[in-house]
Amino acid sequence: MSLQHGAADLRAPRAPGTRGVRRPADPHGHERSRRHPIVRQVRHDLTKKPFIVIWEVTRACQLVCKHCRAEAQKTAAPGQLTTEEGKDLLRQLADYEPPRPLVVFTGGDCFEREDLVELAEYGTSLGLAVSISPSVTPLFTRERLAALRKAGARAMSVSLDGASAATHDAFRGFAGTFDKTLEAAAMINEVGFRLQINTTLTKSNISEAPQMLKNAIDMGAFMWYIFMLVPTGRGAQLNSLSPAEREDVLHWLHDVSDRIAIKTTEAPQYRRVALQRQARAEQGLSHAELSVPAERGELYRYLTEKTIRLLGPHAPKPRVPRPPLAINSGSGFAFVSHLGDVYPSGFLPIKVGSIKERPFAELYRDTTVMIELRTPALFGGKCGVCDFNHLCGGSRSTAYALTGDHLAADPSCAYIPPAFEQN
Repeated sequence: MSLQHGAADLRAPRAPGTRGVRRPADPHGHERSRRHPIVRQVRHDLTKKPFIVIWEVTRACQLVCKHCRAEAQKTAAPGQLTTEEGKDLLRQLADYEPPRPLVVFTGGDCFEREDLVELAEYGTSLGLAVSISPSVTPLFTRERLAALRKAGARAMSVSLDGASAATHDAFRGFAGTFDKTLEAAAMINEVGFRLQINTTLTKSNISEAPQMLKNAIDMGAFMWYIFMLVPTGRGAQLNSLSPAEREDVLHWLHDVSDRIAIKTTEAPQYRRVALQRQARAEQGLSHAELSVPAERGELYRYLTEKTIRLLGPHAPKPRVPRPPLAINSGSGFAFVSHLGDVYPSGFLPIKVGSIKERPFAELYRDTTVMIELRTPALFGGKCGVCDFNHLCGGSRSTAYALTGDHLAADPSCAYIPPAFEQN
């Protein structure tokens, strides 16, 4: 089962992350340079147009992944968008003024759609940047990949949720998927796609994260895409990381972001961490103080020590860390289900309407929930007064899953804003 954000930052092999983004005007004044900002913001007005749209082209999938947001099924659901309805959605997205939203085909397993190549070719013919996030099943073939690449699809992701077959296969529900994923990654590179590795982190696999990092690098991935588990769908049965553990993981990810491009989903706090770490660097702290922040816990130290054992203390050829992008559920991001229903995110199950009944642009721009999600001042508790809420805002999906309120404070965040402490 592919996650709804599975290829959310996949794009053509141009200067990564430079199209349609600008440096943030953040209150702390943390800014790396015009070329390498600490956090990037989209240049266009996110109240009018999303930066990225995920289309769940089908819910059919032969895997039974433990963390599946969609609770995928073996066959396509009645009412799934037809080829023509799918093309109409792509036309609507192409009607936006450039830069148009990035488009990701996901599922379920998008390879379950026989018209996938036709849809990809149609979308790219309209000028859309189309990426693919499939499952690794017998439908994943070199011929299918070559056809999609010829159709103009730019990049592809596969999931790696364990450092070994035992962990990954248990996560995916089928023996042999780990080895097949390694083969699939090699095939993606050979066919000419940009490869992204997706990983969902939970208590059950976090100890293997350093080895999964090494695996992603060894597989030739251009990006390691980290999902923080949202307890929804089948994922509600898994153990999420505690707020303190999540904080440790985010600091560790920041540390290793000079080894491979890092992207997080449902962890917008990564943007806060990047800004805080830059502030520490600007204070003239020593390398040791920067590398091991005093407030970090046991998990951070474990991940750091294991990474050093596996990869050495420093990247042999350090890369400039990829600045995280300031988008969130309903704010630069939208999800279209297999039925044509529109949501702020695939992990935030509040339907705002259907493209079968109302244009996508109106559903994104004008519906109450979408407007609320783009208004950080409406957020409750510490998220509402947080000094980073315009660049972070918390995981709205996690807040909803744990409290039933999409505007509530994110319970998974360990940070206490100064303004909240004063109350």
